Amino acid sequence: MGTREVVYMAIGAALYALLSYFFNGSVFIVPSVSQVALRPAISIPMFFGFAFGPVVGFFTGAVGNMFGDALTGFGLSPQWSVGNGLVGMIAGLWMLFKDKQKSMNIILIVSAVLALLATGIFLLNRAVPNMLFFDVDNGIFGDQQISIFAGLTAVIGFALVLLVRFLFKNNVDVAAAVTWSMLGNLLGIGFAAVSDIWINGFSPAVAIVGEFIPSAGPNLIFAAILVPILVAAFAAVRRQSGR
Repeated sequence: MGTREVVYMAIGAALYALLSYFFNGSVFIVPSVSQVALRPAISIPMFFGFAFGPVVGFFTGAVGNMFGDALTGFGLSPQWSVGNGLVGMIAGLWMLFKDKQKSMNIILIVSAVLALLATGIFLLNRAVPNMLFFDVDNGIFGDQQISIFAGLTAVIGFALVLLVRFLFKNNVDVAAAVTWSMLGNLLGIGFAAVSDIWINGFSPAVAIVGEFIPSAGPNLIFAAILVPILVAAFAAVRRQSGR
């Protein structure tokens, strides 16, 4: 850790908080037992963790999520801030492995098991009701079951990440960033959702179907689409600056 890393932490957290604020609330809501929204901003802690290390990634995700939630006005959920921090931290752990290709292959296997497990729980519990915000200002809720497409987003996202992994097999940076970001998302969001079994009294099925899948599934899709763009842009900037 040095001055440069502290600067990256501050920039990453500020970017994530600001973008989370824009996409939180009622912008792109997802049926869930809590306030889940489509958050392309999740690519920020993924990228900062990959580019600048796990400590920067954790700070970006945890602090950025905390301030983003505070700006939105829905209150703070420490377990979700920690979960977002884990997303960024795990994305940066690729630096610890000398054999990048082997580590990515192992991650693909682990991620496939987790995605299939979550999807299996969804298919066995499709009747789990989810709460959907219709009118945040007036506090009006409506029960709606998660759609089949939304329920399959974990495997859809995994398939997209797998596609990117092999399309960029000659670009280790892009392949590693996307693959490790996928694992960070599955474990980080999984930590937050499972924590709500004890914190909010949810059943395991509600935690997985009502929180984990609506949040982690779309995040995987954003990881496959947005993280490669950020990594490629970062590489271009480094080439131009001669670093």
